Amino acid sequence: MDLPWKTIYSQSTGEFDWAGGISSATTDDNDDGSTFSPLAYWSLAGTIGFTLLVYFLEGNLDARQKKSYQITEFPKELETTVAKIDAQQKNDKTDDDDDNNNNKTSKKKNDDDDKKDTIDKDKPLLEQLQAKFKSSQTYGLDKINFGMIAGTYETFESIVILLVGIMPFLWDQSIKLGGTYLGVNSDEEIKISLIFLLLQTIVGTITGLPFELYKTFNIEKKHGFNKQTYGLFFTDKVKGLVLQCVIGGPFVALLLKIIKMGGDNFYIYMWAFMFCFSVFMMTIVPVVIMPIFNTYEPLKDGDLKTSIYKLAGRLDYPLKKLFIMDGSKRSSHSNAFMFGFGANKRIVLFDTLMEQVKSSEILAILGHELGHWKLGHTLTNFAVTQVYFGVAFYFFSQCYASKDLYAAFGFDDTKSDVPTIIALMLFFQTLWAPVDKILSFVLTVFSRHCEFEADRFSVDLDMSQDLQSGLCKIHLENLGAMCPDNLYSMYHYSHPPLVERLSAMMALDDAMMLKGKKKN
Repeated sequence: MDLPWKTIYSQSTGEFDWAGGISSATTDDNDDGSTFSPLAYWSLAGTIGFTLLVYFLEGNLDARQKKSYQITEFPKELETTVAKIDAQQKNDKTDDDDDNNNNKTSKKKNDDDDKKDTIDKDKPLLEQLQAKFKSSQTYGLDKINFGMIAGTYETFESIVILLVGIMPFLWDQSIKLGGTYLGVNSDEEIKISLIFLLLQTIVGTITGLPFELYKTFNIEKKHGFNKQTYGLFFTDKVKGLVLQCVIGGPFVALLLKIIKMGGDNFYIYMWAFMFCFSVFMMTIVPVVIMPIFNTYEPLKDGDLKTSIYKLAGRLDYPLKKLFIMDGSKRSSHSNAFMFGFGANKRIVLFDTLMEQVKSSEILAILGHELGHWKLGHTLTNFAVTQVYFGVAFYFFSQCYASKDLYAAFGFDDTKSDVPTIIALMLFFQTLWAPVDKILSFVLTVFSRHCEFEADRFSVDLDMSQDLQSGLCKIHLENLGAMCPDNLYSMYHYSHPPLVERLSAMMALDDAMMLKGKKKN
């Protein structure tokens, strides 16, 4: 089979050329007398080649991580590090009788359905980590095996979609469905685009559903994390699809309209629209969309609430509301997050977090999160995202008119322009894909840098010991990886491995202690 290939289905023929197979694309002149540019000529084969390259590189990292999950001996570095935390806690042990009251939630925990051992908040951490090590390794091994299978399928599916020409086929079917059942003319591109995206969403939901079900009701349930029923799972799925139509539909329609009406500089208006939409979503997601899936209740009055507001005031964080979210109705994984603009900030604690750690540790975790805000990480990430959109849209504008580029993927109908939504999707799937992978890795590295800075911020607040113990307990409850492969974690982890964070904070503690002694 000669390279480069052409799709089995193309708009010019309007049928699947199974007899010819994935035959070699021609280098002859097009119908309009033009020739394929080298970039367009090799784009399909290049896209498939890059997809396979990424698959094998990431597969190699997965294999390395799988080998790490097969280790049976508790890592010595983590043992030494956590033993120091236990020794410090033993020396600095204080009464925390108020924790039982502060850590109660409005939802009772169903111990019969929880297969994981409950964390003892006062028991030595090293002993608990060692007891959970085998469970952590098994959980990680199950996830990595599942991920490798799912990744293989996704790669195979994406290549088949490209080679068979599923995208031009779905577009042509969208025109037929729109004309037959909705009275949509073939030249009404925006309406056809919405029908096309709906078909893609339906197909993607059906093909992805078995993997989601297995992960949720097999792997997560097996290890005691999943709390969902099938009813709740499918209710969430329906809600998500409805929101995609209600919000995603108008968004796509406006975006396509802007591109059509923007002239040569449409990328500027496109970027401005994305900026406004990003701000809009950041505003409505926490206050409108998330309450559709979860219940938010104000944190009850008590020492913890008082301490959180005191910490916020100390850092000039304009905290207006403090909530507890019923994350336990879906999973026993824990989290905490902040949101809001200007002087209207809010903090949300998962009810599972309240059950897993002490009040002082919750405060230290929030000190870390507030560090991200105080150090400008949140605004930096938002700014980087907007710059990314601007640069990507500019380069898309340079390729938008390249008909032969899209013809390589089956959109070779010379009687009509390439649909804008198709041009946008293929650009990000082909030419921009390598750039996107590189930028994604750079942002992952930057994210780990920010995590270290936020840890340092918490140390400066004199919360180092509580943050260290709190992170250990969250790691315990979530069965986090205790001996991750270095290359795998560097490529995938947005947060540094536990032992690296603990060691960095201990080094800061030692430096501060030495500095204090020198002053004395």
